[in-house]
Amino acid sequence: MIPLVRFLRPIAAKLLPLAGALLAADRAPLRIMLLTGESNRSHDWTKSSPLVEAYLAQTRLFAVDTVTAPPKGVESSDFNPKFSDYAAVVMDYETMDWPAAAKQAFVGYMKEGGRLVVIHAADNAFPHWLEFNEMIGVAGWGMTPAGGVNARTEASGVKLRWRDGCTVADSSPGPYGHPPRHDFAVATRTAQHPIMQGLPASWLHPSDEIYSQLRGPAQNVTVLATALAEKNKFPSASGEDEPVLMVITYGKGRVFHTTLGHVGPKDPPPFLPLACVGFIVTLQRGTEWAATGQVTQRVPADFPTAEKTSVRVR
Repeated sequence: MIPLVRFLRPIAAKLLPLAGALLAADRAPLRIMLLTGESNRSHDWTKSSPLVEAYLAQTRLFAVDTVTAPPKGVESSDFNPKFSDYAAVVMDYETMDWPAAAKQAFVGYMKEGGRLVVIHAADNAFPHWLEFNEMIGVAGWGMTPAGGVNARTEASGVKLRWRDGCTVADSSPGPYGHPPRHDFAVATRTAQHPIMQGLPASWLHPSDEIYSQLRGPAQNVTVLATALAEKNKFPSASGEDEPVLMVITYGKGRVFHTTLGHVGPKDPPPFLPLACVGFIVTLQRGTEWAATGQVTQRVPADFPTAEKTSVRVR
């Protein structure tokens, strides 16, 4: 006879996502801004942003308005969306600067309780905007007027390290960068945080970049997860557990920051770093936490494990 638990487990795995969707349907969706429209030479927002929009909409928790900023000359434009209309702003976007009025409005929005989600490429945005750097904790590269990506320097702040079970600031020299794309383990570091509750202690993420030696003000940051590139395989790696998922408090605002999710201009589909169920689920849960302070979504049965990646190909 088949034990009852073994019989019910696969049925429950199929019903839990449906139950979550039914619960979400009972609530009015939260209005979310997906801000996009510009990438540096290493990224392609036209490939990543449609996926981000779809992932957020799939939860039925969010009504997503995609706002496409001017790709060129935004600094001298009249770009100034009404941030206060949104429960959260999700940035899949990188640019050098904004008009002064837009920057002032966004800082006010965040200080008074706004919510921000920062995805991978946005680590390169706004290299000289102090308040933005405070919002996202640490960052790298940074677009220059000439189109380069080296605006941030060692003067931009400290690095964050996970050592002996806690986060420490590191002011040692060393340029930001990343080893070549590869599959790597993401290690949960703050399991009690709502975004991370129920996730495995370690899960395998496919063919992505481990952003390394990012710098910034690094204030009010909680590291949720880290990744380590092995130096014997990748000599250019830092040899440190690099933060890949973080939350930050800025004024009364909340920020979820993921360094995962690379897609380049020449990458063919499927875009594995974005198709990874780990990326999808942490983005969805991180956005809900940023917008509401809690997470109601279940961890799906197809979440990756320590031994095996898991992707959803559209």
